[in-house]
Amino acid sequence: MLKSDQKDKLRKVINQSLDNAEEHWENEGYKLSESLEERGFVVNKSMDAEPSRIPGHEIVKDGETVIDEFVALVADMRDSSNHLMCALSNEVSNVSDLQRVFFETSALLPALELTISFQGGSVTEYLGDGVLALFRVDEEDKKASIYSAHDAAVNAIQDTRDIVNEILSYRYNLPSLDIGVGLAYSKALVTLTGLDGIKHPKAFGACVFHASKLSNARNQVLVDERMKALWPTSENGKLKFRHKRVKDAHGYVIAEAFNK
Repeated sequence: MLKSDQKDKLRKVINQSLDNAEEHWENEGYKLSESLEERGFVVNKSMDAEPSRIPGHEIVKDGETVIDEFVALVADMRDSSNHLMCALSNEVSNVSDLQRVFFETSALLPALELTISFQGGSVTEYLGDGVLALFRVDEEDKKASIYSAHDAAVNAIQDTRDIVNEILSYRYNLPSLDIGVGLAYSKALVTLTGLDGIKHPKAFGACVFHASKLSNARNQVLVDERMKALWPTSENGKLKFRHKRVKDAHGYVIAEAFNK
């Protein structure tokens, strides 16, 4: 559960993000025909290292081979394509189609990032209608890393989703949105990828792919087989895992993450 002050911070972030989204929308949004240079994009070919949001790797250097352990968390909004293609009646809401999805993601993604940061994780990528976050696994205390990632995931589908829906309903009378969260553990290669001068820090590992596939449930947290196997056993038998198949992925729903 989120604390009262954390919920207040979430409401502030969501409303500020929606204020910005409304302003962008009213100003016709980004002009997609602008060149990279017109938008202030600068290429620095001499750069051989980049600042990073990958936890434990604030600077990633080109050419270095770094292996570390992570829990990947992927959170996705469900049915965003349907929200885009199926218009709402004006009697239901005064926003619809593309504007609806723009406002929904403008509220949800920063809220998810803040929720994850409360537990020490770091969002490394926004994925259109979701986020990829990483929790570095401390070799000396794997239990803490797993619990932190799990707490962030449960908070995302419960308190955070409730607050996002509360504000979207109040401001635009939009129906509630649903999300899915996948958690997976593995080692990953931390490196720079991309073109010279504009390379991006990436963590490449099975955890990212598995977490993405497991994020397709609805208002549930699914964990992969390896994370289930690593789960701390000091739960006095109270913690249960239930197998669940989502599309072509197999994962486990944990007791605290069952639908409310």
